Amino acid sequence: MYYAFFWHKEMRTTGRWEVLGVRIALIILQYIVCLTLIVSVLLQPGRSAGLSGSIAGGAEQLFGKKASKGYEALFSKLTTASAILFMVLSVVLVLVK
Repeated sequence: MYYAFFWHKEMRTTGRWEVLGVRIALIILQYIVCLTLIVSVLLQPGRSAGLSGSIAGGAEQLFGKKASKGYEALFSKLTTASAILFMVLSVVLVLVK
């Protein structure tokens, strides 16, 4: 029954395949952006320097104190960009529906 819906003649001639493909691509992109957003938020340094402190601590010893500022700025920009992209993708997915 499920396959019969997708192989229906009207489905092939109306161009809904293209819309379905674009929607699936946007959903996959949104999952990737979502995971990027979660990881970048978790790796940002906080007041107690939780998870970020354990990972960046070794890099701080290796590259010096100045490198950690670069990591903080990188994660801050990555968080901002992925949050904006996540919101835009959410609106586009509603409109493509």
